[in-house]
Amino acid sequence: MYKIGDFVVHGTNGVCEVENIGTLEDMGMPKGRLYYTLHPCYSEQSRVFTAVENPKVVIRPVLTRPEAQALIDEMPQIEYLWIKDEKQRESEYREALHKCDCRELVRIIKTIYVHQKKRIEEGKKVTSIDDKYFHLAEDNLYGELAFPLKMEKEDVKKYIIQRIALEE
Repeated sequence: MYKIGDFVVHGTNGVCEVENIGTLEDMGMPKGRLYYTLHPCYSEQSRVFTAVENPKVVIRPVLTRPEAQALIDEMPQIEYLWIKDEKQRESEYREALHKCDCRELVRIIKTIYVHQKKRIEEGKKVTSIDDKYFHLAEDNLYGELAFPLKMEKEDVKKYIIQRIALEE
């Protein structure tokens, strides 16, 4: 169980601070059931309430600085996620996002980047599904990496590109 003040990653809400742990009976929730009150770090006004014991939602610790740097170094080797069927691809993207796993986010970003590039070369437009999941994956990944790297979320992409370029 996390403690008040801990920073965690919650599903697709990204990095959150645990603000409170307690019952929500006054909000009509079952008696005696404990809930986390989470404050998403990149959404000032938002609050997320989730049961402490909820197997459907992933809550995990934020990556440490060494883990974040190791993930960035590993990015060139992370495999693409490729499915030809548009509907199946959206389902795979959604499932990968809900795993709350940074490697899955990298897979989505790499896959969509290559797919978008190919479509543009063929004179086709980028699909709205690809565009939507590309931005969601980038937002979640860069938001989490910014935290242990102690940088602004907007600077993470540039940092990744520079770090990977240094290794090549």
